Amino acid sequence: MVQLREVMAALHERPPAALRDAALAYAATGLPVFPCVPGGKTPLTHNGFQEATTATRRIRGWWAWQPAANIGIATGHGVDVLDIDVHPGGDGYQVLQRLHRDGLVSGALQSVRSPSGGVHLYFPSDPARPQRTWARGTSHVDFRGTGGYIIAPPSAIAVAGTVRRYETIALGGTGSPVDAEAIRELLTPPRPPRPRPVIGASPGPATQRLAGWLAGAVEGNRNSSLFWAACRLAELGMDEPGILDALDGPALTAGLGEREIEATIRSAWRTVRLTPDASPAGSRFRSSREAVAR
Repeated sequence: MVQLREVMAALHERPPAALRDAALAYAATGLPVFPCVPGGKTPLTHNGFQEATTATRRIRGWWAWQPAANIGIATGHGVDVLDIDVHPGGDGYQVLQRLHRDGLVSGALQSVRSPSGGVHLYFPSDPARPQRTWARGTSHVDFRGTGGYIIAPPSAIAVAGTVRRYETIALGGTGSPVDAEAIRELLTPPRPPRPRPVIGASPGPATQRLAGWLAGAVEGNRNSSLFWAACRLAELGMDEPGILDALDGPALTAGLGEREIEATIRSAWRTVRLTPDASPAGSRFRSSREAVAR
């Protein structure tokens, strides 16, 4: 198989007169291609990029039918692409600088300037580690892996009434796969800490009484006691993580295992959430347990 980088270099140095020839050159490296509307990005195939192929006869037939068709490459099969967008509301170039500083994009095979002024960084994909397509709109950075596609040089689209081509602006070395997950984590803002729920005017005493009572639960009643206590806290407005924090220690003291504790608390919280008017306090344990939680 012809090496991908050699083909990219050849297309960069001697752009073919026909888009068909470029499509065939990409296919010769093992990259599946398909036709898109002339001057646009919309697939001409009924099933979009899912019909991408390396079959020479089919590719010739497509471009005989539509000689000006742009070239779509199905990503995740030979190459993955990091798309640095440029929009009226902003661009991803500051993010790209940070990615360069952190060494997260050093393995690019080539850099392509898009008609809008953005950049597509091509990386060899790892068949043993497929990476799904994702988008981070606020950072103006998208990743095209499995389940995506890219428009490849020398395709052209109209931007603000002017037809512009996708152009290779830099060639890298042999290339190495990109860690798309590391980039996505970098672009994902940390979640703000969740406020702890307020249970009435003073959550402490009620929680402490339930915890002390649960720690003394005897064998045979431990799981049902944990379930009741968890439901009680859920009814008072505590979320699942808060209930686990409050009752995990006492439940362990009573002799329950960690997995059983987590599963029981999850079940109790969901029960109250789905049926908020149904209180477990009406069970056969009502009298003793109501006294504990008052």
